[in-house]
Amino acid sequence: MLGWLTLELTNSPLLVGVAMGMRSLPLFFVGVPAGALADRVPRHRLLMATGAGQALTAATLGALVLLGLVALVHVLVLTLVAGILRGVEHATRQGYTHDVVGAAALVKGFAVLGVGMRSGWLVGSLAAGALIAHFGSGAAYLAVAAGYLAGAAALLSVSTPPRTTAPPHAGSLWRSVVEFFAAIRTDRALLVLIALTAGAEIFGFAHQVLLPSLARDVLHAGPEGLGILNAARSVGGILGLAAAASIGGAVPGGGALFLVVIGAFGVSLIALGAAPALVGLVGVVAVLTIANAAGALADLLAQSVLQLSVPPALRGRAGGAWVVAIGLAPLGQLQIGALASLFGVSAALAASGLALVALGVTAALLFPRLRRLGVTP
Repeated sequence: MLGWLTLELTNSPLLVGVAMGMRSLPLFFVGVPAGALADRVPRHRLLMATGAGQALTAATLGALVLLGLVALVHVLVLTLVAGILRGVEHATRQGYTHDVVGAAALVKGFAVLGVGMRSGWLVGSLAAGALIAHFGSGAAYLAVAAGYLAGAAALLSVSTPPRTTAPPHAGSLWRSVVEFFAAIRTDRALLVLIALTAGAEIFGFAHQVLLPSLARDVLHAGPEGLGILNAARSVGGILGLAAAASIGGAVPGGGALFLVVIGAFGVSLIALGAAPALVGLVGVVAVLTIANAAGALADLLAQSVLQLSVPPALRGRAGGAWVVAIGLAPLGQLQIGALASLFGVSAALAASGLALVALGVTAALLFPRLRRLGVTP
């Protein structure tokens, strides 16, 4: 939806990348402080506050579109504010999931949560595509705002679960941030995990920037076609997470599995670049589904291994570190948008896929300890 509105306003894949980057840019800066904050205050209240805030930004943007007053600067500023709220939400949600399900069920908890979220994205993608096609982007943004409000309201009756983490430190928020970075310096595997998560975001998930151009300019499928592509992303994520949720007991070699999934994610993006010329819309939908199944599984493994690789007192901030890693997404969104503008959508997807494969192979060869890390749901 953001991509389509920006493409309508600017007709530039590069500026679509800029707009997507404004949504992710704050994550890099707010991630660890947000995790420290989530270690100190009731997490479900933080989730309600961030939901209400994101509803306000979406409603404001929708109203500007409907009034015919929207400009690129409004899109960028409101998306930046929403990105800040999103960073706090992401870090808080990981700690809250741990509070609710405990360490033993953390992988399944993340998987079930992810399935629920992607099911919402699936319905929302199809609905947003239809709303944009028939009523315009403004109505779609107002519908999104209503969804955020409904999510915040659902937490009104929820009580604070007992924390499974250690009591928060009494020191300053800044001291909590410094302590986490000190822990990263002493644990090289943790640093590599964060770097791999960032790489998956930069080279893998950035492909969503090209979906509006893929739908309009390559497949000639219009906004409803974009809705189908976004729905395929959600279906792929649901399938990948459902597979993870169905696994019981220990998952040995979680680090090795993480590396394999990153490689598969890259290969699927290479195939996505070739699919429009070879198999058309149906084939693109199938490959996009596979790519996002791999991406969702990589994301799940990254969160789980990070959470289970730190002591209890740092789990909130480990969630914040994951937010920092995905906060590097603007680098990928800008580079893939620029590549698409210069060389075309297919070439940009293939280049990103090759880079992701190279990253996974390099990490596997240089950091053998990473391959031995396990995940115990």
